[in-house]
Amino acid sequence: MHIVVLSFLFASAFATAAGDADLDALSLADQPAPAAEKSSDWRFFVEGAAGYAPLRNGGATRSERLSGSVQLDTRLSPDWRLVFADRLDQNWQASFDNGRATNTIKDAYLSWQASPERSLDLGRINTHYGVAMGYNPTDFFRANAIRVRVSEDPGSLRENRQGSVMLRGQQLWDGGALTLLYSPKLAEHANDGSFNPDWGATNGTDRWLASLSTRLSDDFNPEWLVYREAGHEPQLGANITVLLSAATVAHLEWSGGRASSLLGQLNGIDDVAWRNRWALGATYTTSFKLSLTAEYDYNGAGLDSAGWQALQVGAPQQYGLYRGGVQRLQEQPTRSEWFFRAAWQDALITHLDLTAMLRRNGEDASRMHWFEARYHWDKTDVALQWQLNQGDAGSEYGAASQRQIWQAVLTRYF
Repeated sequence: MHIVVLSFLFASAFATAAGDADLDALSLADQPAPAAEKSSDWRFFVEGAAGYAPLRNGGATRSERLSGSVQLDTRLSPDWRLVFADRLDQNWQASFDNGRATNTIKDAYLSWQASPERSLDLGRINTHYGVAMGYNPTDFFRANAIRVRVSEDPGSLRENRQGSVMLRGQQLWDGGALTLLYSPKLAEHANDGSFNPDWGATNGTDRWLASLSTRLSDDFNPEWLVYREAGHEPQLGANITVLLSAATVAHLEWSGGRASSLLGQLNGIDDVAWRNRWALGATYTTSFKLSLTAEYDYNGAGLDSAGWQALQVGAPQQYGLYRGGVQRLQEQPTRSEWFFRAAWQDALITHLDLTAMLRRNGEDASRMHWFEARYHWDKTDVALQWQLNQGDAGSEYGAASQRQIWQAVLTRYF
């Protein structure tokens, strides 16, 4: 039955796409399509995917997914604006008898524009900070925000997650901006119910953040942050980009403060010390729309080589709990990682986009390769994705049960 449903989706999309006119490249399939001119307050897309994954111990698994996403951004009056973004994912494993639906409220807030320079927002907001691509130490609201992991692409992970309930104010002036936000505790525990708003995941504690952006020159506009959550020490942060040449941009993202290690945080161990997290990299863009990014990521709260090896040979349950906890927090499990990404728009032929990504763990040398080929029409995308996990048994990527993951994706925008 799953083959019939997928075939119907592909056939319907190709029939519609055949008459579509050529436009500029669309963004990722799991993000709403950008438009040069906004013609409607509503944006909506549906997406079907089918996956096949060979396992390390032999055999393979099959999966299907049907997703829908809606976004509303509308003016209620000259001073008031309503923003709502929601995503629903229906996933099946092995058969259509084994399915699960998960709803993710990404944004749901009111915005008051008190003046051209001053605004106030209240509601659920998917706020994310950071200039790096592979790892974002200043993205303080990423923990526990993902309900369904539909892609390993960093842009998808930032976009397709639930927002936190908060009050956010912003003041702009010539050459800078100040943002203050407060996110209160609303629930004690997370709830993974299909349509539960899951307040405990995003609002399990009181949190506040202040960020200041200052333009020191035309090419240098750093951002400084202070973040704190109840019961923990303040964390400082900085986001810096520098234009090295007409085609090269370097970036540095850093956060630091007294905090527990990830192992201590997940096991209730008091090992608070000053810990730095940072990402340093650069992106080079060619004249033929190829962008190359190289980045080194460091997590001072992660395990070093000795600690990582000790965890691997210890109790399997502790190893599994650590890996699961780190993934929920969207952190690196070890101290260091290398990240590389190549993105080529209109590669070889118009409307074909190619993206390749590599993550290499600096402590155990395991690797995750990810590749996507995407062809797009006016309102339809079709993509083929491939992921390869390599490494020794027990390593970050070598421990994954799925040796490879193949996925075909079809997206229709409305």
